Amino acid sequence: QVQLVESGGGLVQAGGSLRLSCTVSGSSVARNAMAWYRQAPGKQREFVARITSAGTNYAYADSVKGRFTISRDNAKNTVYLQMNSLEEEDTAVYYCNEGVISLRGDYYPGNDWGQGTQVTVSS
Repeated sequence: QVQLVESGGGLVQAGGSLRLSCTVSGSSVARNAMAWYRQAPGKQREFVARITSAGTNYAYADSVKGRFTISRDNAKNTVYLQMNSLEEEDTAVYYCNEGVISLRGDYYPGNDWGQGTQVTVSS
């Protein structure tokens, strides 16, 4: 059974930084593409960033491009999301996911989700 555990969230002032981690058990992260999603109150869950299994190709939502960086350490079965220049609009619960990337580069999420980690950005 795949388990994903997100951590690293917290309360930060606008302009600050946070680094989220997602540790996976029950699956070898090295085989799968990984992604981060987020869900703000009253909104649908949205894609934030994804990374290929080898960590050589990335994609980001336009709203976070240039501010967030996704990375992975397959030896630790862990994926990270470095978030810089945080804005109030980044406030959400952040989730990681294992999935697949199509030949076109589109990410298709898997069925397993962690409990998420809360990120709150204050003005």
